[in-house]
Amino acid sequence: MESHAILFDQLEWQSPQVGARFKVFRDGSRQVRLLELSPEFVESHWCEKGHAGFVVEGELEIDFSGRVVRFPQGSALMIPAGAAHAHKARAVTSCVLLFLVEEVSA
Repeated sequence: MESHAILFDQLEWQSPQVGARFKVFRDGSRQVRLLELSPEFVESHWCEKGHAGFVVEGELEIDFSGRVVRFPQGSALMIPAGAAHAHKARAVTSCVLLFLVEEVSA
């Protein structure tokens, strides 16, 4: 990593499931991700991971066990880790681009 810059243009897209792809840079127990979601993305389980991020493009909807919150373009999100904050994300627009900062297992 030169000059502490993360050049997403130089990272490969990874596609773990239909409707989702991301570019990721990890350093120890932290990572930054550029995540792209489409309406085809359906989370199969409740996510209990923590996320801090920014909606770069589009509009995202997150279901917190029945309480749905919308995150329009330009908004930030801060979701603590744990079962009490379990959530599922859904793209409201044709494309949602998120910038995320996350803790990961080293």
